[in-house]
Amino acid sequence: MKLRIPPPLVALTFALAMWGVSVTINVTSIKSGLLIPLSLLVLVLGLSVNILAVITFRRGNTTINPLKPDTASQLMRSGIYRLSRNPMYLGMLLILCAWTIWLGNFVNLVALPLFVWYMTKFQIIPEEIALTELFPDDYNSFKAEVRRWI
Repeated sequence: MKLRIPPPLVALTFALAMWGVSVTINVTSIKSGLLIPLSLLVLVLGLSVNILAVITFRRGNTTINPLKPDTASQLMRSGIYRLSRNPMYLGMLLILCAWTIWLGNFVNLVALPLFVWYMTKFQIIPEEIALTELFPDDYNSFKAEVRRWI
């Protein structure tokens, strides 16, 4: 399976769809003074996870391009990658969680597991295949030690 859609564009598409749902279906909207601070906290967490993942990739001097996992020069197992095999996608999920909270619409909760499903099927599994081919023993060991998402 060839990877064609950059994951940040997928996340942005989900965010726009969630906004569209919020402006058309507002019967489930919630109002609370805690929504903004809570959404900002989750947003900072998501951005931090992404930044830590990028720093780890840069230190490892390997590709960060999610459309070309077969060009990786090494397997990242340090830093945040000790907690998640896919921290960048986890960071995007957290940002979408923050957006869900900010919008205050329960209907948008449906988008979160859909994002996880889409990213797993169309991005993560193809990456896992490529990494297994590049680093068969190391990647299988990594999969046994670290969860796919969290």
